[in-house]
Amino acid sequence: MRATLRPMLCLVAQGAKVIMLGHRVFEYDASRMLIFSVDLPVAGQVRRASAAEPYLCFRLDLDPFRIAELALRVFPAGVPPPDDPLGAYVGDVNEEIVDAAARLVTLMSQPVDARLLGPLLVDEILIRLLRSPVGARVAQIGSDNSRLQRIAKAVAEIRSKFSQPLRVEALARLAHMSVSSFHQQFKAVTAMSPHQYQKALRLEQARRLMLVHAIDAKRAASEVGYQSASQFTREYARHFGSAPRRDIARLRAEGLLVGAPPR
Repeated sequence: MRATLRPMLCLVAQGAKVIMLGHRVFEYDASRMLIFSVDLPVAGQVRRASAAEPYLCFRLDLDPFRIAELALRVFPAGVPPPDDPLGAYVGDVNEEIVDAAARLVTLMSQPVDARLLGPLLVDEILIRLLRSPVGARVAQIGSDNSRLQRIAKAVAEIRSKFSQPLRVEALARLAHMSVSSFHQQFKAVTAMSPHQYQKALRLEQARRLMLVHAIDAKRAASEVGYQSASQFTREYARHFGSAPRRDIARLRAEGLLVGAPPR
């Protein structure tokens, strides 16, 4: 599975999964929680599941506006600097967060109670997350002036114009950084350079177009911004492990779908 994942919390109830971000590998199961603090294109694979015990997980999208409001209460003296700028984190699961998530899932079967009490449980999860060892990283999601949010603005710009030529100088200005600092901070957060990030988005979208809309590789390459079909084929094979036609044939034979397009 390849997809671009937005800021979120993921708790595994059963099974195990691995996520690959650039050259970084993150493994998590019921004993470890996964957090993304910025949009990241990743590859993922369920590592432990069966018909008797399928892979089950809980996902909560992280709302920057709610996090900003709660962070003011959790960190009244100011948010401490995060220990690591990377936008992905896997660490030991927080039992209080798991308990709140389980109560939220149970509540979903009661529509009226879910409408009234659901937001309170979401707030509990976010507060406990902010008070956890990764709280400073999570708080950056809600801070307009944080380096994470400045990089997130550049990420959003790349995603909205991924088929157009990349202008790093313009992205650096958007993030209010020098070009050299922008390169450094972008890679620290996403584990890849701006051009590598754009390339991942282009290739994922091309794959989706070929699989879902049944267009050929040449047209898909053009749609996502490639000027050279041969370059597209080479980069596609390096990224996905096989040439476009063979890869799409395999996905169709296996009945697999790919992630949603960039938004």
